[in-house]
Amino acid sequence: MKYIVVLGDGMADEPISQLGGKTPLMYASTEAMDRLAGRSELGLAYTIPKGMSPGSDTANLAVMGYDPKIYYTGRSPLEALSIGVPMKDTDIAIRCNIVTVSEDDVPYEEKRILDHSSGEISTQEAEALIQAVQKEFNNETYQFYLGTSYRHLTIWDQGSVVELTPPHDILGKQIGEYLPAQEALRQMMEKSYALLNNHPVNLARAEKGLNKANSLWFWGAGTRPALDSFQEKYGKRGAMISAVDLLKGIAVGAGMDNITVPGANGTLETNWEGKADAAVKALLQDGYDFVYIHMEAPDEMGHQGSIERKVKAIEYLDSRVLARLTQQMDASGEEYRLLLMPDHPTPIACRTHTSDPVPYLLYDSRKDQKASWHYNEQEAADSGNVIKEGYTLMGRLLEQ
Repeated sequence: MKYIVVLGDGMADEPISQLGGKTPLMYASTEAMDRLAGRSELGLAYTIPKGMSPGSDTANLAVMGYDPKIYYTGRSPLEALSIGVPMKDTDIAIRCNIVTVSEDDVPYEEKRILDHSSGEISTQEAEALIQAVQKEFNNETYQFYLGTSYRHLTIWDQGSVVELTPPHDILGKQIGEYLPAQEALRQMMEKSYALLNNHPVNLARAEKGLNKANSLWFWGAGTRPALDSFQEKYGKRGAMISAVDLLKGIAVGAGMDNITVPGANGTLETNWEGKADAAVKALLQDGYDFVYIHMEAPDEMGHQGSIERKVKAIEYLDSRVLARLTQQMDASGEEYRLLLMPDHPTPIACRTHTSDPVPYLLYDSRKDQKASWHYNEQEAADSGNVIKEGYTLMGRLLEQ
């Protein structure tokens, strides 16, 4: 028996008037999802414990079978694991986004965040900017590390877990009231604008009509994580397929292998087919029992507020990952169980994460029950199945 999670990050949403009152999942053409839904357990799962922020960190920990109330120590420490940054017990890891802030001639605190991802800047471009940041700000207390695209890392020696606001939560808003109370962090963010706004990389981006990556933004502080081994916890040899450092870091912490797919970049232009093929190879040729396939694009499109591109991301996940994956698994004759779900909603209306329950689909290739279900938020709710503690879904998937 093989086990698969297909995770459409931020895929769940709310009814949208431009889609005739449908959600993107309801509106999108999802032949593969709907085919499986008719042969699956369908329901809603709560992935965000009460009192915790609805982040991809807490939510994916839950989907992976780790209770966030027990295992969560912050987002950035998980990303530090992925990047390979060693952390002391006294270190604090902080996510360091390169964001786009407005260029109007006002004090820094009166600027607005226009884009949390700087137009999904390439890692190659970001590397030049982070090198400038390292030269300016690296010292015995603060060290900056290159991550992927707009997502980078700061290690604060002898630091503390201070309250910091995710940039995607305040898109379009003036940043003043959301700046860190910790003076050194605040000053580095303000100085970074002067350092980066006219950097050659950003001048070249502006000439092409692309958003500048012109300011640092700190968030997601936390201490060194300690996850139990996935194999010891569940008795399965697992692998992660994701372009996102957070997911790679969870895998490292859980003792799973990360499988790198060329061209996988977490955007709408990612290598969708490559991820499906890598999962099949891992399961059928490389001896893995379990694969977690993480697709970032629906979440990014939700943050961008693009209805059309979010629908397209869902359709790509359906036709270029799920259909391709299940066709190959079915042709192999190998029995498998599959869990399809988002980690959290990222509604177009608010362009950030919410704690609402998400639709899950639990499929077993051995079972041939027939129903008329479609995979979406409404029909998942109509099923009457509700999983109050999302981290228990992993145990249900791994049942024989």
